[in-house]
Amino acid sequence: MNWVKGLRRFIEFPKASGEISKCSTSQYSVANKCQNGILDAKRISLSPRDIDVRETLILAKNMVLRHKLRCSSEGNVLGARQYARTLSRKYGQSSQNDPDLSRDFLAQLWLLEKRMNRPRGRPRLDIDEYADFGEIDDVTSARQPPPSQSATGSLRPTSVEEAQVAPLLARSNLLITRDIEWANLMLGFEQANRYAVVDACYPQSPVGFIREESNVIARQLLRLRRPFVAYITDALGNELFRVRRPFWWITSSIYAEINGKEVGVVHRRWHLWRRIYDLYLGNKQFAVVENPGFWNWTFTLKDINGEVLAQIDRDWRGFGFEILTDAGQYVIRFGTADPSAKTGPATLIQELEVARPLTLSERAVAVALAVSLDNDYFSRHGGW
Repeated sequence: MNWVKGLRRFIEFPKASGEISKCSTSQYSVANKCQNGILDAKRISLSPRDIDVRETLILAKNMVLRHKLRCSSEGNVLGARQYARTLSRKYGQSSQNDPDLSRDFLAQLWLLEKRMNRPRGRPRLDIDEYADFGEIDDVTSARQPPPSQSATGSLRPTSVEEAQVAPLLARSNLLITRDIEWANLMLGFEQANRYAVVDACYPQSPVGFIREESNVIARQLLRLRRPFVAYITDALGNELFRVRRPFWWITSSIYAEINGKEVGVVHRRWHLWRRIYDLYLGNKQFAVVENPGFWNWTFTLKDINGEVLAQIDRDWRGFGFEILTDAGQYVIRFGTADPSAKTGPATLIQELEVARPLTLSERAVAVALAVSLDNDYFSRHGGW
């Protein structure tokens, strides 16, 4: 009886193996369809918002497993083993010959998953989209003291250039201090000038810096007549505007530029002992400085009617500073500060009464004048 059963199984084996091979072929095609489906989704719109790569791969794996179980239930144990070997051999050959399952494809999936898990940064605020001065102040108030004058009237920015300089220049008093140049003091080597800008109402931290850039050889040979560009930045190091002074022989000129655009210029007029400067906004003169000279260190900006607009004072820092160094200190007074900004020692500051507040562009020209004054009259230790 055993040999009869064996003969019957031998006769029915080709039929069973044919069914298993059909199932194997259908399974292999299903696997290819799943694979191609994933790749087509990647080509079309594989993005973190539309398709999750991990869920797609898990779904494809489940589909393959479901078809494998279905084919295993139709055949016997021997057929299932043969099907498993056939499917693994065919699928392995497909993974070697098909470029879609290469290392590059898996690397792309890994990069996409890494991008999905990457935290999004804070979008950068474009200064062109400002609505008022308050938005610009929110950007720079991270480590910079708030302005001591409100953005109303003539201090309200009327252009992108004025909105850029508003966090530094919308203040009642600016204290500009020049650093000590130790190489110049000890060796006579002329260094690039550097200044720190402090709001008198918030003396705890600076509100800006001024840094000169010039040729080292020109500094040693031309000294005070050298050409240079000084960059004015806020407390965070962002450039707000710059002043440019070309080489001069008889009288000097200095230009204020914002984003490469010239907004004003200061021209010095020659006089034997008086110190006279003309301040222009564009092609229109808005102020003049007429200092009597000698030991007078107060430079008052006046309009065409003789009314006071602003004032620049050169402070006395002590006998050692004034005789041995060029580390001067200047105070630019633009007018009255807001009552809310006057706290602590700031309440003792004597405010300057002005005919009208200077605009932000005019204040940039006034800062350029302070830099020119320091180089024209108070940097004599550097040479001629």
